[in-house]
Amino acid sequence: MHLLTDPLQFDFFTRALLAVILVSVLCALVGAWVVLRGLSYIGDAMSHAVFPGIVGAFLMKGNLLVGALIAAVLTALGIGAIGRRSGLKQDSAIGIVFVGMFALGIVMLSRAPTFTTDLSNFLIGNPLGVTPTDLWGALAVTVVVGGLLTAVQKELLLASFDPTEARAVGLPVRRLESLLLILIGLVVVLTVQLVGTTLSVSLLITSSAAARLQARSLKKMMLLAALLGTVGGVTGLYLSYYQDTAPGATIVLVNTAIFLAALAFRRRE
Repeated sequence: MHLLTDPLQFDFFTRALLAVILVSVLCALVGAWVVLRGLSYIGDAMSHAVFPGIVGAFLMKGNLLVGALIAAVLTALGIGAIGRRSGLKQDSAIGIVFVGMFALGIVMLSRAPTFTTDLSNFLIGNPLGVTPTDLWGALAVTVVVGGLLTAVQKELLLASFDPTEARAVGLPVRRLESLLLILIGLVVVLTVQLVGTTLSVSLLITSSAAARLQARSLKKMMLLAALLGTVGGVTGLYLSYYQDTAPGATIVLVNTAIFLAALAFRRRE
């Protein structure tokens, strides 16, 4: 029992544990839509597209999370605008915005006098650096995202899988798609602090993908994804504490192992 309780004497570990649980629930809420709609690519793109926002906030000595959030929202709106105006498929619009935003971040970074620890934490993640303010922010985002998805669940389902019918009944399909992109951006911003820009997409989709192999309804998929993500996050955090490994990467490895187990024991049709 002391193996579980000893790390809790440290405030930084307790905060990291709470953050992992909150983000796991948040990733389950949004990740289910990402997996069902085949939007894994946008999760990866968004994690890189927030880079100029992080660099910009760093150069202006502002809040890095706020900078990342602004970049995420602009990216989501940019993808939607390019898709509507050009007639290109969504994956093409994502690729254009993703590459452009990431290149902008690199150019901005070249103007930085030094590459500090604060900025590198956003590249590799640092859940042990979560502050009480970060926790309250994660809780607020979880409540807002959960409330929005609950409010538009039926409309989003119809717009996602039968957009022609959705338009016929008067649903704002484009606005619903933009809303989903913005919510994905919000989640990515929070996961970036835990595991960094390079691994954040793993938290968004791995647990939801594992849940998809076992669940046959959206509600059950979200609940199972939240459970699997929490188990993986907590287990990875404890392993990193006792094995002295990078916490973000360890969490991702545990989540990957859970997915492989779900794949091995997946339900047959």
